Amino acid sequence: MEKAIYKMKMIYCKRCVLPDTKPGLKIHADGICSACRSVELKSQINWKEREAKLHKLCDEIRGSNGNGYECIVPVSGGKDGSYVAYNLKHKYGMNPLTVTVKPALSLDVGDKNLFNFIQSGYSHIHISCNPVILDRLNKYGFIEKGFPYYGWLIAIMTAVIRTAVNFKIPLIFYGEDGEVEYGGSTESKHNSMYEIEYMKRIYLEGGHEKVFDRIAKDADISESDMSFFRFPKDGEISEVGLSFTHWSYFEPWDSYRNYIVAKEHCGLIEKDDGNPDTFTNFSQNDQALYALHAYMMYLKFGFGRATQDAGIEIRRGSMTRGQAINLVQMYDNAYPHELIDTFLDYYGMTKNEFNSVLDNYVNKELFEKIEGVWQPKFEVGKSFSI
Repeated sequence: MEKAIYKMKMIYCKRCVLPDTKPGLKIHADGICSACRSVELKSQINWKEREAKLHKLCDEIRGSNGNGYECIVPVSGGKDGSYVAYNLKHKYGMNPLTVTVKPALSLDVGDKNLFNFIQSGYSHIHISCNPVILDRLNKYGFIEKGFPYYGWLIAIMTAVIRTAVNFKIPLIFYGEDGEVEYGGSTESKHNSMYEIEYMKRIYLEGGHEKVFDRIAKDADISESDMSFFRFPKDGEISEVGLSFTHWSYFEPWDSYRNYIVAKEHCGLIEKDDGNPDTFTNFSQNDQALYALHAYMMYLKFGFGRATQDAGIEIRRGSMTRGQAINLVQMYDNAYPHELIDTFLDYYGMTKNEFNSVLDNYVNKELFEKIEGVWQPKFEVGKSFSI
């Protein structure tokens, strides 16, 4: 397990509440971050032209597959995949095959949302990867990458791509390009399509081979067991003519609009009791491990799920920075007390082993341990150097 090294300063965007400790985020000379700048630049995009490009793309692949499915939309039952699938079917006249990779520790509300989505009128494949492999990769990802559901993150790419290859479906529509939308790599902002190498380098953080090297040492795991977690070979991809795109390239991305559409047309429901780590209750409701992911993000970089959600609300004009700071102070530092026993049982760890992983990834320049729990040294929204 490698020692984590982080920046020794924290500069906040003057418009939202994102700090430059977020990987890939840039704070420009005027104090505005690249995520906020991305929203400004959207006004310069010819969205009518991009909509026409999407129509042309759909026309080119419509009816091209003998099994009746022209594209795949990965879905969880949540707002974004539901929105994309709904528009492809009802606005663009496509017949998408929707695909879900079952996460570990799925939540009841997420299972219900997926059922409601399917019942609203979609063909669907539910992939249950070998749970022994999935759980092992999740654990190794937690230890080696500080990423609690890394195995599932791999599978939502590899297993979906293998499904496209097997059914000879030429296009996969993902939702938003998070790098462009939320402040990260901008290399793909002018490209409607992207490659598998981009997935490996950006979305898997260039680290999945390290996790594979770890599981390769396990005598009870064979290479054939790993099939759903391996990317197809280049020849398999080219034979199908498979391409990958983000819906957010073709129209302005609005996660709240997606929520309204999914709620009205796809049966989306919210959590009754809300979330302990943010003020919203309608997203990321599919699996328990997301709470641990958000907390580790907080320990690594000094911002958590509430900061992300508040930034989105500021950029869509529905929240002031002052309101956002108050909410972030209330929610971000959310040690997942009520789920710790669940996590220990899932990973097969003792409390000390679990905490040692957290301790390895925490940015100790930003946090100090008080009564066994890491607490921030910084004040939300105020930049400082260490």
